[in-house]
Amino acid sequence: MNLYGSKKQKLKFRLSNVWGMLRLTCDVWTACTNLGYICLTAHFVDENWKLNSKILAFCSMPPPHSGIEIARKVYHILADWKIDRKVFSLTLDSSSANNDMVEILKMRLGLQNSLLCNGEFFRVKCCSHLLTLMVQEGLEVASEALDKIRDSIKYVKASEARMIKFKECARKTGIELPSSLCLDVPTHWESIYLMFDSGIKCRRVFCLLEFEDLAYMYRPTEEEWNRELMLKFLEPFYNISTMISGSSSPTSGFFFLELWKIAHFVSINYRSQDEEVKSMSHSMNLKFAPYWEEHSEILSRRSVRPKDKTEFKRLNVK
Repeated sequence: MNLYGSKKQKLKFRLSNVWGMLRLTCDVWTACTNLGYICLTAHFVDENWKLNSKILAFCSMPPPHSGIEIARKVYHILADWKIDRKVFSLTLDSSSANNDMVEILKMRLGLQNSLLCNGEFFRVKCCSHLLTLMVQEGLEVASEALDKIRDSIKYVKASEARMIKFKECARKTGIELPSSLCLDVPTHWESIYLMFDSGIKCRRVFCLLEFEDLAYMYRPTEEEWNRELMLKFLEPFYNISTMISGSSSPTSGFFFLELWKIAHFVSINYRSQDEEVKSMSHSMNLKFAPYWEEHSEILSRRSVRPKDKTEFKRLNVK
């Protein structure tokens, strides 16, 4: 604890002398033990133009997780670190509690006149969470097909004997199996994409398995199998999501252009010949539009690298 105290004092001194302002990210969640936690992290650029990230608090957050309680906790942490007058922005998920918390915290910090431009750029919605909401909305269209593919993969992976029979069916159909049949994780939509992809690649194998194994009863219908176009539709979302999560410093300049391409891609698919893809586009846009309307023009301009200008011109960007 003595070591922690001395390190904290050193970091306090460093944060107080940062020449710029601090960007914060915050997350509140309930663990599988039903205990609540909060994590608040400060991000800043030092005198050597290096991006730094420092965890200010990772501690218990008892219920209720209401907007006013989260705002009170966050402000207490900022005051403890003596940085409540150095905050530029706060990045959060788009939950109702966070929406209330931002307004309360923004008002509290505004009373001491410490927010730039009266807090116009204070709230930043989490891009990764936005993509998750968009894809989850779109996947509702294909929920029945996904359930059957999930059950089919579970059936095959349930025993070694079934896997041997599945491989034998693959040999008979001349299909080269993927390195593994992926099962999804409910909290990570990227795994749903991988499961969808591996399932569709084994389409003919599952069809033969239905004849070879009478106990197998989960094969999707022909209409449900015809989802290759939907898989291509989800691929750009998967690529940008893995790009963001795979970076230790996903700044706006790192992904803003890719996010704009997502917006353009969704708008193009409004005119898709596939009714389900068209339906997915409309559902996704309902989640995306509020975020896009609030994006920072300063960040968007700073995010356009010279080599990207031709791409914007090709896509007729205003």
